[in-house]
Amino acid sequence: MNNKWNLKVLILLSLGHLVTDIYQGALPVTLPFIKEKLALSYTMTGLILMISNFTSSILQPLFGFYSDRKAKAILLPIGLLCAGIGFSFISIPNSYAVILAMVAVSGLGIASYHPEGYKTANFFTGEKSVTGMAIFSVGGNLGFSLGPILSVYIVQYLGLSSLPVIVIPSLVVTAIIIYQRKVITIPVVEHAKRQAEAPKAVSGAYLSLFMLIVIVVMRSWTQMGLLSYIPFYYINYMKGDPLYAGKLVFVYLLCGAIGTMIGAPLADRWGHRRFLRITMFLAAATLPLMFFVKGPMLFFVLGFQGMFLVSTFAVTVVMAQKLLPARLGIASGLMVGFAIGTGGIGVTVLGIVADNFGVPVALESIMALPFIGLVLSLMLRYRERV
Repeated sequence: MNNKWNLKVLILLSLGHLVTDIYQGALPVTLPFIKEKLALSYTMTGLILMISNFTSSILQPLFGFYSDRKAKAILLPIGLLCAGIGFSFISIPNSYAVILAMVAVSGLGIASYHPEGYKTANFFTGEKSVTGMAIFSVGGNLGFSLGPILSVYIVQYLGLSSLPVIVIPSLVVTAIIIYQRKVITIPVVEHAKRQAEAPKAVSGAYLSLFMLIVIVVMRSWTQMGLLSYIPFYYINYMKGDPLYAGKLVFVYLLCGAIGTMIGAPLADRWGHRRFLRITMFLAAATLPLMFFVKGPMLFFVLGFQGMFLVSTFAVTVVMAQKLLPARLGIASGLMVGFAIGTGGIGVTVLGIVADNFGVPVALESIMALPFIGLVLSLMLRYRERV
């Protein structure tokens, strides 16, 4: 059963998604400055990312389980507020432990927003499931792309101590979400009816879901690896301009957002699995080119890489929700949280590689990941209509 298309709700949810992910996207590009301030090793810096990914991503299925039992619209403003406050003040403490705690607070805020947001969006997408989910997802993509450039500009021109000003979007949009809470809340009767009518899982769902999770882990490891080690390579290793590294990350993520919107109607038209296979192939073929080009061409290569790789974001969420139609929160938490977070933990492994073999080797080792995702997508079993 599908509800009618409701663009207003999707845009409101997407706006909250945008702001929440500003703080998740800003963390990797801020870490070189935190690393220098506290004289941290790459492994200790990687641990900050691991804590962030564990709290913001891997714990998401728990919030999804909580959300599936009953509509929990309160998770949306609480998540927004915690995400902003937790990240915005990490530049103040001189204690490594306090920074880890604040990153955890931000991560838990992010984790609470996403499953409820994706579940709510699912109720207002109508028949255009991927297109509707893409509108919600693109907010997160834009947030990820704006986060690095906003934080770098603040640190570069105002100083690291001025980073707390980035909390302002969180405060503003939290107020908007609270004001519009009646509009974006799923009706209790509708939620109960959906839960009663939908099967817990379709035939063969769990094996397909497992393979889908591994594909998203490969995608996430690739994305988070590039987000983390492009700044380390150009700021710490090459001693280059931090703004140049921030612009590279911004272009990568902005093109990912563009790819999400362009790809969504194509996925609805071509089929979810076919679209996933095509884009994973293009992502695997594009990534090696970044090691052979320089100057303006690097922006083009990273832009296409982001467009192909990130465009699968909404598709994989919809595929998981169709596999578990009565567990929309858990399905969303597994895709957006657990799978992405598990891939993000791989950044800690890259930190160990960087400490022992150098930052360039860590960056080059990322190339194998989208190829593994491509192979798994060719083996994936999935029915478009369930």
